Amino acid sequence: MKKTIKYFSFGLLTVAAFSACSDSFLEEKKNYDNVNKDVYNYIEGANGRLNDLYAWSLPQVSNISWKYPSCGNADDAAKSTEEYSGFGAFVDPQNELSSTTTGTSVPDYFKGSDGNIQELCYGRIRNINDFIKNIKECTLSEDNKNIMLGQAYFLRAWCYYNLVKWYGGVPLVTEPLDPVETSFTNRSSAEASINFILEDLKQSAELLEAKTTNGGWDSDNWGRVTTGTALALKGRVLLLWASPLFNRDNDESRWTNAYTEMKADLAKINACGYGLYQTANNVNGSDFAAQFTQVGQNPEAVFVTLHNNIKGTGADNQKNNNWENGIRPKNTCGSGKNASAMLVDMFPMADGKIPEGMETYTKLPTSKYTYDANYPFMDRDPRFYRTFAMPGFRWAYNGDASSANANNPSDGKNYVLWNYVWYTTLDDQGNAESGNSYGADNLLASRQGIYVRKKSDDLDVNPSALYTYNPTQSGNGAPFHSAAQLIELRYAEVLLNLAEVACGAGQLNDAVGYVNQVRQRAGVPAYDLPGDQATCMSEILYERQVEFAYEGKRFDDMRRWLLFDGGANFASIGAKVLKGWGGNTCTWLGFKPFNGQRRENMEFRTADKYGVGKTTYDSDPLVKAAVTRPAGVDLRNDLTDQLETLKSWYGDNLVRKLKKGDARETNGESTKVDLYTNFRAKYYFLGFSSAISEKNIGLPQTIGWEDANNGGAMGTFDPLTAE
Repeated sequence: MKKTIKYFSFGLLTVAAFSACSDSFLEEKKNYDNVNKDVYNYIEGANGRLNDLYAWSLPQVSNISWKYPSCGNADDAAKSTEEYSGFGAFVDPQNELSSTTTGTSVPDYFKGSDGNIQELCYGRIRNINDFIKNIKECTLSEDNKNIMLGQAYFLRAWCYYNLVKWYGGVPLVTEPLDPVETSFTNRSSAEASINFILEDLKQSAELLEAKTTNGGWDSDNWGRVTTGTALALKGRVLLLWASPLFNRDNDESRWTNAYTEMKADLAKINACGYGLYQTANNVNGSDFAAQFTQVGQNPEAVFVTLHNNIKGTGADNQKNNNWENGIRPKNTCGSGKNASAMLVDMFPMADGKIPEGMETYTKLPTSKYTYDANYPFMDRDPRFYRTFAMPGFRWAYNGDASSANANNPSDGKNYVLWNYVWYTTLDDQGNAESGNSYGADNLLASRQGIYVRKKSDDLDVNPSALYTYNPTQSGNGAPFHSAAQLIELRYAEVLLNLAEVACGAGQLNDAVGYVNQVRQRAGVPAYDLPGDQATCMSEILYERQVEFAYEGKRFDDMRRWLLFDGGANFASIGAKVLKGWGGNTCTWLGFKPFNGQRRENMEFRTADKYGVGKTTYDSDPLVKAAVTRPAGVDLRNDLTDQLETLKSWYGDNLVRKLKKGDARETNGESTKVDLYTNFRAKYYFLGFSSAISEKNIGLPQTIGWEDANNGGAMGTFDPLTAE
């Protein structure tokens, strides 16, 4: 039976846009609104339409939405992982997501905002379909057609991938339908949807092969998708299809097919100029850090959004990456992101192994290094120092924040983060609930306990900063107007995706080899061949968690592998039960289910002997006691003595304090009761909110969710098996 879905077709309407493909394209300001078909007969016009598709389809540094995947911000996805505390919508134990008008509405990653084709998910797909149709019919040469179609097929596959990973089977629209009620498209099965994406990516890779497998695009066009980009996304899709979320019976053929194809595809990915970013002078993980601060043809950036550092008040050619603003401390005029204590504590030690006493991965060998939570910076994986920042570490930048506030540190080139705190009363000092702490060096109430440092444009790593700095400007990218790339899919993921399917196919030697390529670049000792498949897979997932921390990948991995409950609760919603992996992926992996846990934060406060302070910059108890700070830990040099010196200083002057992270519930008048994460089984595949259902009256609702078009009865569409 066909289902009428009226919001899948819209009239042709484009907006003025600049391309995100190269610096020259970023400066493009021509308007391609309301074009007629003749525009496709000219390279300039066809490119203008293609660039418009890029501008609306490429990932952005924003909180997760229907348009864009998570990229590491503290959004609903990341706050449902170990990376941040504070219940994200998907793990909130008190507010179950609802597909009706009552309760907390399920997020909409399917439709988008009404009234503008570019703000509607299928409106964007319609524009891509319109482009494909008209390029096929235009008078350009076959070579030019192929190059443009190859890019368009990729962008359509990318749009559908972002739908399928949330909803399973979705309507597959391949023509620019007219906006009339007779235009409709069925909701397809997950298998049909996956195959459609794979076919688009196959076409993209083939059409772009002649142009891009001899080292990729030239410098003027670098950033456009290539054969390698298409094949890398294909690998991610094949991995998704083989993973427990979609592969409940653990059909081994999915793993072996994915492994065979992805291994064969690697040569073409490499031929496009991609590879691990590495230099001859990797110091304390500097190569791992530097991969995010490259300009031009960065081998790591397989799928990338480019930016510029133009500053202004919303100029149409201004496209800044605002990540640097989000992670830099307030006394540099940023805002700062607060990492959870859970992830800080479970990060690997210097030998690449999990700290002893961590209960998350029970099958993995523990480190030979002793972990002391009071000094979390001692003897850690080099990526630790490039992922987090805490008191006593250099974090240089090109600027002077004192022009915005005279109490801010003025020497950005020698900036050291001193974000220890003090309290104004002893009661607050001992209270994990209290937020009345004040940070050193004018951070005051705008302090974070442990900062996220990942992807930072650290001046000690990149002496030619990618940003222009204007500490007194607000809005529109201020103060760091950054041209840093946003890498959605990097070469390390290509290798770890391949490692995972190799492991699933029983090829453990190959799996370990790919993992060790990533570890070698990070400066971590090689991983030994495990004795069994489950341990190997657990190691790969841990390696992914570390390598991709704060890049928006962890939540997808946790959903793929059902790490919230092991997949034990599908029967409760009438969904296909998990039969593979012994019926519980967490048990098989030796992974402690994320459900039933809570995340706290941490900070370092002044030691008891210094008493308390006040709320002002000059009331820092350590400054008043004339305590001398050590030199900031400089990651450009050997760390051994520097870290021992900092450890000694911490021991004399600071105390680690756990701070409330996830919410607590009031029990009675004063007692607080801990709350724990709860990811419901129905969240593995999302349902449609009433706002979506009421405007798409034929759209079948997903199993486990109430159907607003059927009197609130439970949905009947199984994303895995429905035709």
